[in-house]
Amino acid sequence: MNIRKNMKTNTCIVVLIFTLLTVNVFAQNDYKWGEWTTWGDQGDGTYCNPVLPSDYSDIDCIRVGDDYYAISSTFQYSPGMVIIHSKDLVNWTIKGHVVSDLRQISEEMNWTRMNRYGRGIWAGAIRYYQGKFYVYFGTPDEGYFMSTATDPAGPWEPLHCVKAEKGWDDCCPFFDDDGQLYFVGTYFADKYKTYLYRMTPDGKTLIENSKILINEGYGREASKLYKINGTYYHFFSEVKNGGRYIMMQRSSSITGPYLERKQLSHVQREYNEPNQGGLVEGLDRKWYFFTHHGTGDWAGRIASLLPVYWVDGWPIIGEVGQDGIGTMVWQAAKPSNEYPVRTPQSSDDFSKSVLSPQWEWNYQPRDEMWSLTERPGYLRLKAFRPLVTDNLLKAGNTLTQRCFRTNKNEVIVKMNIEGMVDGQKAGLCHYSKSYAMVGVRQSGKDRNLEFQTNKEKITGPVIKGNKVWIKSVWGLDGKSQFSYSTDGRKFTPFGEVYQLEWGYYRGSRIGIYCFNNIADAGYIDVDEFIYLY
Repeated sequence: MNIRKNMKTNTCIVVLIFTLLTVNVFAQNDYKWGEWTTWGDQGDGTYCNPVLPSDYSDIDCIRVGDDYYAISSTFQYSPGMVIIHSKDLVNWTIKGHVVSDLRQISEEMNWTRMNRYGRGIWAGAIRYYQGKFYVYFGTPDEGYFMSTATDPAGPWEPLHCVKAEKGWDDCCPFFDDDGQLYFVGTYFADKYKTYLYRMTPDGKTLIENSKILINEGYGREASKLYKINGTYYHFFSEVKNGGRYIMMQRSSSITGPYLERKQLSHVQREYNEPNQGGLVEGLDRKWYFFTHHGTGDWAGRIASLLPVYWVDGWPIIGEVGQDGIGTMVWQAAKPSNEYPVRTPQSSDDFSKSVLSPQWEWNYQPRDEMWSLTERPGYLRLKAFRPLVTDNLLKAGNTLTQRCFRTNKNEVIVKMNIEGMVDGQKAGLCHYSKSYAMVGVRQSGKDRNLEFQTNKEKITGPVIKGNKVWIKSVWGLDGKSQFSYSTDGRKFTPFGEVYQLEWGYYRGSRIGIYCFNNIADAGYIDVDEFIYLY
């Protein structure tokens, strides 16, 4: 059936009535952002948004067989461009990363420079074609890159630069039925003009003289290309009256002209503007939109799953209003009830010889200064001097995870500190644009607990033993209270309450830090990292 041409007016009415009857049961128009007491799989055949209350920004999503894969931008974090996996679009786990070494993009993303906060790997797209996964993405300073893999967990091929020019973002490849490859990307440096290119058969080269302008206007980005029932759809978002919302244009030809245009959702600033993501047809033959909420807060740009309803050949996202435009849905039926509840990995006992996929370094790490094999069962972090003395954001080899916005979050790191030396600091931290850290500071032979932010320091008690536990606890408000223990049982609060913050287009991270202000010397052994959310 051709959805666009054959859908009759009475069918549209039925869809609208069905949408209002079924979705309004779940919609919560008085829902206040950030105050959810539950999320994800509810265990009763429904789910609550957000499905991922954590920083999964710039999402794209596909289905391959009965598996769903999504990617999310990672900016300066390494490894880069995270891949997550699901069997039902609600329960997600971390599969791996596309970019193992950020130096393939720029030395500015190495521990020697640390000069890409808010930049680095921005939005991209994932596609599956002739037995291979393809990922394309842009960086605002270096251009467009791509890689391929037969297994989304990797290994991924070394990055290939598709276009070495700054000022571009939010790209997507398209593989047409006749074997011709296309590419769409936005030149934000020139009034957000969006161009369509043909590509060479290997998908590695843009044919520059094929370039066609298919869209332009303030803030127009988030481009995706789809072919559904013979019609070509160009998905994008735009900004008007201070808010971002989802748009789509369509044509009978991939090269246009794209004369028909439709708004798919409202701005919804009260719900942090769901806008960038991937349209996907589920195994149940229904359509869904897996999206981030584009207005960031301390948890980042978190992710929700919205039902999609086809009206007059347009995929309306969320609850279809009387104006034919979609709005946020907070609870709905799961696409499948066959799979158990699963959530992204968090805790780690460091018993493997490789880092678990939930971990990302702040910038490309100094590899000889960390190890999982020198002391099996432990993560050894060796200290070296930061680029700027006593500045966490300029200290290499900080190992991080995303924070979650749930009712209760508890992180405990257990460290062996017998290898610490003069000038060294190590412990647990939160950071985005600002930071707070609690850990052990060694001065001469003396070891003290220390609370430090980018504005203040508080010196705590002497630490006499070789083991210390540092804890951070926070809730839906993102207010973290640190505490410490020398026996792993009794914890004593220490330091000021720290408000987790948004910064550099990222939510706050939880991390393990280890650096030395005066010499490349000393180490800690991390025995265990427990994150319960």
